[in-house]
Amino acid sequence: MTSITLRDVVADDEAFLLEVYASSREQEMALVPWTDDQRKAFLRMQAQAQDTYYRAQFPSATHQIILADDVAVGRLYVLRRDPEISILDITLLTQYRGQGIGGTVLRDILSEARAGGKTVSIYVESYNRSRGLFERMGFTRIGEEGINYLLEWRPANSPQ
Repeated sequence: MTSITLRDVVADDEAFLLEVYASSREQEMALVPWTDDQRKAFLRMQAQAQDTYYRAQFPSATHQIILADDVAVGRLYVLRRDPEISILDITLLTQYRGQGIGGTVLRDILSEARAGGKTVSIYVESYNRSRGLFERMGFTRIGEEGINYLLEWRPANSPQ
């Protein structure tokens, strides 16, 4: 059984976080007629912009590395506030997707939410295959912004 744990992001994680971000854009990058250097420069710029945005807009959010048997496999950014837990980002490196790691992380978040009587929300791109995982775990679509769906999970017996 794989042990799934989290640890806080540290400065030495910058290269790993860029790799995780790049893995989330693989399909898109395969479609552009750029050189490898152009792709890398674009991805670096976009990853830095995303990080700056998250830190400015959600300064109290946690930024963590997902570990599988002590190997860094992804990232998890979460904003905890009453009455909800907002998952800002959960991304696994491509080679670790579909192995139950994301489900384990989500179950832990849902357990935390259930214990605190909180809802859990996340924005997911309409075409992102992880949407199926969220739906299987009880998330429902409550909104839409462009290509993004706002999904929400509510603990049993919570008001709508």
